[in-house]
Amino acid sequence: MSIAMNSHHEASFTARHQHYYIDGWLLFSAISLLALGYVMVVSASLHLGEKVYADITHYPLRQFIHIVIGICMAFVLAKTPLRVWEQSGPSLILIAVGLLVLVFIPGIGVKVNGSYRWVDLGVARLQVSELVKFISIVYMAGFLTRHVDMVRKSIKGVIKPILPLGLVFGLLMAEPDFGATFVIGFSVICMMFLGGARLIEFLALVVIGLVLGVVAIVSSAYRMQRVTAFMDPWADPLDSGFQLVQSLIAMGRGEWFGVGLGSSIQKLFYLPEAHTDFIFAVLGEELGFLGSSSVILLFGLFVWRAFQMGKAAERLNLRFYSLLAYGLGVWVGLQAFVNIAVNMGALPTKGLTLPLMSYGGSSMIVMCMVVGLLCRINYETNLDRDSQIKRSGPWQYA
Repeated sequence: MSIAMNSHHEASFTARHQHYYIDGWLLFSAISLLALGYVMVVSASLHLGEKVYADITHYPLRQFIHIVIGICMAFVLAKTPLRVWEQSGPSLILIAVGLLVLVFIPGIGVKVNGSYRWVDLGVARLQVSELVKFISIVYMAGFLTRHVDMVRKSIKGVIKPILPLGLVFGLLMAEPDFGATFVIGFSVICMMFLGGARLIEFLALVVIGLVLGVVAIVSSAYRMQRVTAFMDPWADPLDSGFQLVQSLIAMGRGEWFGVGLGSSIQKLFYLPEAHTDFIFAVLGEELGFLGSSSVILLFGLFVWRAFQMGKAAERLNLRFYSLLAYGLGVWVGLQAFVNIAVNMGALPTKGLTLPLMSYGGSSMIVMCMVVGLLCRINYETNLDRDSQIKRSGPWQYA
């Protein structure tokens, strides 16, 4: 009788869990952001393509290609075992340093608007900092997994992983790319705290990060100008405060329900970078408070699902899986928060794209890779859970 009941429970459990472990809410948020972002890129770039390239399809077509490549990469990462990433962290950080060095080599690195952030691949340009963000999260998750005792008991566990990342930060600041440095630094510090670093060491890292950030701002004339323009953009609305003023006008014009899709005025050569860094301002103007709030809720849902995956993995003592999920969630949430805050005048301009929405090949492809990696984390976590249930009995997890 008992054997029959156990067999029944096992068969019932197996039948219920014969699926691909797809997280519906994560995919819903990611696909919704992709679709809405593409619509807004089309709306914000048609006139620009006509003026610059005499082709209104220039930006929409390229963004569509970016999305297709990104989805393909997401499938690749969703099929790649997580042990591959766990084992390759140290090698990947060396690759990141090499890529950051390449941007300064004449003929390979490309200088745009005074910054060396791109590598010329012939058919396209790679914004190295986007890939470096991904690599840094993977590297830190692997280190915190391999050296868990050191991280929890010794200050060496905090200092040791910072050394190679310090080189990464230095090269990013030399480009210069303060935004990417801030995102990586904040994400890494959060991962250390979640990975078991002692509170005093966590607070010390936060203070050091804040001090270095202030020094970086004060020591650079253009960063200081951005901060002063942020404090009072209306003091110089035609020069240093121009971009923020135009963004605020766009957000204000949207009111509750927007002026209508495609009807933005600010995107018509008033708002710089309307299809990239300031896509949220165009969305706010055309879709209003309702559209803006929907985007914020979608990002909130995305980050919540990433943290739920990390929590599920942590319950099963899958340390690398959990830290990786936490790190990816913090990264996406932080970058979205900063971009939206900049568009609304709550933070100085950082030059960060809105994940899964802004125009740009490197950002779009890497963010799709993040979605694929989260799907893999969800898959392997559920697979491990199923394995434990089969060994201990379904009733143990009722």
